[in-house]
Amino acid sequence: MDGTLTIEEGTLFDLIDLIGRNIETFESHWFSDFSAGMSRLSRRLQQYNPVGKAQRNVAHHYDLSDDLYDLFLDSDRQYSCAYFDGSHHDLERAQRDKKRHIAAKLLLDRPGLDVLDIGSGWGGMGLYLAQTANANVTGVTLSTEQHKVSERRAAEAGLSDHVQFKLQDYRDETATFDRIVSVGMFEHVGAGHYLEYFRKTKQLLKDDGVFLLHSIGRMEPPGTTNPWLRKYIFPGGYTPSLSETLAAIERAGLWVTDIEILRLHYAETLHHWYDRFMAQRDKALELYDERFLPDVGVLSDRLRNRVSAHGSDGVSDSDWPIVRMPYH
Repeated sequence: MDGTLTIEEGTLFDLIDLIGRNIETFESHWFSDFSAGMSRLSRRLQQYNPVGKAQRNVAHHYDLSDDLYDLFLDSDRQYSCAYFDGSHHDLERAQRDKKRHIAAKLLLDRPGLDVLDIGSGWGGMGLYLAQTANANVTGVTLSTEQHKVSERRAAEAGLSDHVQFKLQDYRDETATFDRIVSVGMFEHVGAGHYLEYFRKTKQLLKDDGVFLLHSIGRMEPPGTTNPWLRKYIFPGGYTPSLSETLAAIERAGLWVTDIEILRLHYAETLHHWYDRFMAQRDKALELYDERFLPDVGVLSDRLRNRVSAHGSDGVSDSDWPIVRMPYH
């Protein structure tokens, strides 16, 4: 990030690939356990997201140029896992199917239901629910840029009477709703705020209401966020484990009636985002100074092919990137 590391052969992706292959070995080292333990001690501080700070953290990631997200997202800007039914490989269709899948689980069994969308993004989910189920949708977001886009899209679709987007924290909402949906927002709540989050959603939900939470999850026990991700990508963010999420839900007094794991759907989504981004890498180079982009993936593809054919032993030392680092 400081520009002091030079990759003389290979690409940045190859270096990341090399680091990734060594993570398992590093995690068995005593210092890894020590580091993880120290990080867990401070994770409440790392993930402390009161109302004001939460907005600053969201702005760090989401209040970026539209040009960036247009490089890889679908036309509706669904910045979360798509839903592939196995009959196609079309991201646009899979994202529409994701919205349909969510709508079905929300049990929108009558017109005019009041729906709250917590972390409403660029408005796609809320607009879909209003159009297909005649729902009255309130979306809340902390991103100034997303809010502007959402408001504009609602007006252009002629849905301003049925969909309103607010630039506010979900904790400041006071109305009650028949349905609540939250897609890709829970990762920004922070483990120390889980009980607060679910108690608030219970308060906002009518007695016969339905709440659907869509989030990235971790397969390991509760942990911490990688320091690099925490600093540069998602300040205050954390990928929850199922165990700590369910514990908070139960303590808040909500009933869990359905859990679905979409791991392979997300893997397919990431493939599409990568392909879309690389197809527009020339545009990305115009927008950003990313020296690894022109040749990215060439060596990585060769390595993947060799590992697939021969296992990790089939990769020789000469295949790895050559990196020069400054002495301090």
